[in-house]
Amino acid sequence: MRTMMFHVLSQARERTRGLTESVDDRDLVAQHSPIMSPLVWDLAHIGNQEELWLVRDVGGHDAVRRDIDDLYDAFKHPRNTRPALPLLRPDEARSYVDSVRDKAFDVLGSSALSGSRLLEGGFAFSMIAQHEQQHDETMLATHQLRAGERVLADEPTPSASATDHPHLSAHERDEVIVPAGPFTMGTSTHLWALDNERPAHQVDVEAFAIDRYPVTNGDFLEFMDDGGYERAQLWTSRGWRHRSENSLRAPKFWEYDSGIGWYTRIFGELSPVEYDRPVVHVSWFEADAYARWAGRRLPTEPEWEKAACYDPATDTSWVYPWGDTAPSLFSPNSLCEYANLGQRHLQPAAVGAYPRGASPLGVHQMLGDVWEWTSSDFLPYPGFAAFPYAEYSEVFFGGDYKVLRGGSFGTSPTAIRNTFRNWDHPIRRQIFSGFRCARTVHDEQSSASVYSERSERP
Repeated sequence: MRTMMFHVLSQARERTRGLTESVDDRDLVAQHSPIMSPLVWDLAHIGNQEELWLVRDVGGHDAVRRDIDDLYDAFKHPRNTRPALPLLRPDEARSYVDSVRDKAFDVLGSSALSGSRLLEGGFAFSMIAQHEQQHDETMLATHQLRAGERVLADEPTPSASATDHPHLSAHERDEVIVPAGPFTMGTSTHLWALDNERPAHQVDVEAFAIDRYPVTNGDFLEFMDDGGYERAQLWTSRGWRHRSENSLRAPKFWEYDSGIGWYTRIFGELSPVEYDRPVVHVSWFEADAYARWAGRRLPTEPEWEKAACYDPATDTSWVYPWGDTAPSLFSPNSLCEYANLGQRHLQPAAVGAYPRGASPLGVHQMLGDVWEWTSSDFLPYPGFAAFPYAEYSEVFFGGDYKVLRGGSFGTSPTAIRNTFRNWDHPIRRQIFSGFRCARTVHDEQSSASVYSERSERP
């Protein structure tokens, strides 16, 4: 366990360095969007959280820099005000996080990893690793927003054969019918699960159909070509007002050229829109309007999780769509056959690219590629208890937030599982967000072929 904690912390720090050392100091201190922090704020905030929890709380050591606690408290300073704060300079921030990490590793080496809930199974260390990886994904979104050439390394995404994803119109669907009945949602046993994923509880879900694959760029273009952005009846009243006030006409980063058609900017490079990739950088309002146009709806959060985890053959819920065992975190290559995670690629892969990562019900790419909007508000589960601090989840419950599930190409495998819950405002588009659709089915449909059993298990 100690070796695992050392590895996940080191892996997160290697990624942080790549995101912050790939640009110069001017880029680090700049605010590339008013809804994002300067990269240098994220860097020092990562170190400050590690100091608070591992060095001071778990280790009981003296503070490294108590004087900066207020500067890096996310609840005291909205993002658009952070550039005006007396933040650490890039060299100071790097020195600070390195000093904290040295002390944190000393604590890891001497900790019993037991004796309290915070220590049991290395929870505090995994929490900090997940926190850093979450901020790494936020910094990745900032890289997408910054002007200038691409500075991040990339690998080509895998392709899918035509038989993996037959072409259907957006009003037709390659879908899976999920049977009615209860399943276990959330977890009470996963050592790294955060408080909003807990506790495990039974949820009875009516039969429904869900798209086998996320909605693609090609699907979304059909909506656009059919006047989806001009038809108020497809939108909620609030969504239509937001669309009108912000002149939305396509996913974020898309532009149109009469000579080449639609193209998109991907981390500083312009590329034609590829029809077979999941659409990304769409808001909840856009996803909801598309679903209504297609005669469907967004899945609820319980529907999404059941489609990802439920195995009808054993009547159990799996930790990952492909099973209970994660691909080795020590070997990023082991993920290649299962999911597009970990910033290995800088965009979603073609639908059908990860057949071995399908859920027991035969639903594909539920982890990785794009965060998927659900119709659900962010609320606590029955029996929820804040741990280890209310500001991680509790203060957001009941606010203006919709739940997203599944992670994206920028999400670390350390910080994703079927039970993981993300949330954001329904207007947000800078995140790596997409969606898939669902619909309610009738009793006679739910007794039909319910799922496709994969012939090969990992």
